[in-house]
Amino acid sequence: MVLIHVPRPKNAYNPNRPVGSLLKNQVEHLREAETKLPARYRHRIDTYTNAIKTEGEAAAYIRKVTEAIHAAHADAERARRAAQRRRLPRRGTVIEIAAAATERSAQKRNVRKRETGKGKSARKESKSPTRSRKKSPTNSRTKSKPRGRKSHKK
Repeated sequence: MVLIHVPRPKNAYNPNRPVGSLLKNQVEHLREAETKLPARYRHRIDTYTNAIKTEGEAAAYIRKVTEAIHAAHADAERARRAAQRRRLPRRGTVIEIAAAATERSAQKRNVRKRETGKGKSARKESKSPTRSRKKSPTNSRTKSKPRGRKSHKK
């Protein structure tokens, strides 16, 4: 593979150059992000964005806002982890709870069998033979009439 040499531009960053439109837009976006930060992070940034006239001033403002955003996220992460450590241990998952419920119901069934003295075989013997139901004769009033076309007389 052939290595292609790309020279660095000599005038990429000039701290004394006036701010361009792209950099102005970036400063405006960061000002919006700064307004959404908690107050304890905003007081460190005491720059009025309309007063930024050079690339050096814009770079300093961008650095301050970026550091404040990173600090806010780091503090929030520490707070989340501390809250997780303070939480009480979970009682158990749904599967463990369901397994415990089936064990308890099986124990209850065994207790009932012992109390009544009837196991499966004893219950079979005590059942009476099934009766056959008598079929009732069809009632002539309940028979449906054949449906056909009704003739309309005028």
